[in-house]
Amino acid sequence: MRPRVQKPFEALLLLTLALLLMSSVNGAAFAQDRKVAQVNGVDNSKMGAYRALAQHIYGDLQKGEVLAAAEMGRVLERLWDKAEDYGGDTALSKTNHELFEEIDKAMDQFLTPIWEAKGKPDLAKIKAAYTNYLEKLKLAD
Repeated sequence: MRPRVQKPFEALLLLTLALLLMSSVNGAAFAQDRKVAQVNGVDNSKMGAYRALAQHIYGDLQKGEVLAAAEMGRVLERLWDKAEDYGGDTALSKTNHELFEEIDKAMDQFLTPIWEAKGKPDLAKIKAAYTNYLEKLKLAD
């Protein structure tokens, strides 16, 4: 026969172990969620929206939709200028002006051939500029 104190102690011990096990499982799942860092296919990072727009623009070009790509290019440029140039104290132009200039130049090299295309744009040139632009965005994440 067990003493009366031992049963509540065992129950408390089992409850504690169960809670620890549940929190470790939830902690592992939480760590995996943070690692993904995407919401509906868009990186949940500072540069994620710009990256998603660039991917959309490049996808339009691959489908031959140059006007749609040019239109979205203007949206990307306006969004970038509004948020990262004139966006207040957290704007990249204020926090890291050199990097802002690098990304801005890479974006212009990507978008200008699309805007200036008369007929079919030079996809090889645009792809190289697109890849460079995405690499520059990674530096600011």
